[in-house]
Amino acid sequence: MDIDLSTTTVRTANATLRALPPGATARLTNPAGRHNLAVGLTEEITVEIDGTAGYYVGGLSKNATVLVHGTTGWGAGENLMSGLIRVDGDASQSLAASAHGGTIVVRGDASLRAGISLKGATVLVAGNVGDHCGFMAQAGTILVGGDAGRGLGDSLYEAVIYVAGRIKDLGADARVEELAESDVELVARLAKQHGFDHIDPENVTRVASARQLYHWGTP
Repeated sequence: MDIDLSTTTVRTANATLRALPPGATARLTNPAGRHNLAVGLTEEITVEIDGTAGYYVGGLSKNATVLVHGTTGWGAGENLMSGLIRVDGDASQSLAASAHGGTIVVRGDASLRAGISLKGATVLVAGNVGDHCGFMAQAGTILVGGDAGRGLGDSLYEAVIYVAGRIKDLGADARVEELAESDVELVARLAKQHGFDHIDPENVTRVASARQLYHWGTP
């Protein structure tokens, strides 16, 4: 099924997608950067977006696969519960904000605050991430195939960040930890599964919480 967004409203397109049965496929054409595409999906369907999507693509969804053949605006995969979102280009700010589950893959770069307040999802960025990636990330995994900007992992809790490239600096309460065999195995599996052939699993940097901000201290 093709849905032409030059003649169909976003509200109507999303209602059509939500009515599809499990196993169905649909393609959104002429997205032209429209916001809130393919949000609130609940069934195991596949949605392809033929071009650039705006804010919050695929957000508030579960089970579905959303493939963006272009770039995305803010908050791609925001509050995702399960399923897969893949962006072939770059992603703007706040990628996967508060995502509880599922996998969000960006084949290009991601801007500021990727994985902010992450709550359990897996976030993979083939290229670089901007400042404050993983800010207040509570659970989940972030794998960065390129470099990371300033304040990486600021105030993170139980989430773990792996970076294949350089790290500009760490945020508050973030620290570099030694790789365990389980880390190498996880990174190898994720890299192979999503075609991140440029990543050497044995030469990534693991960043996790130093756990000094878990409780208020006393002067």
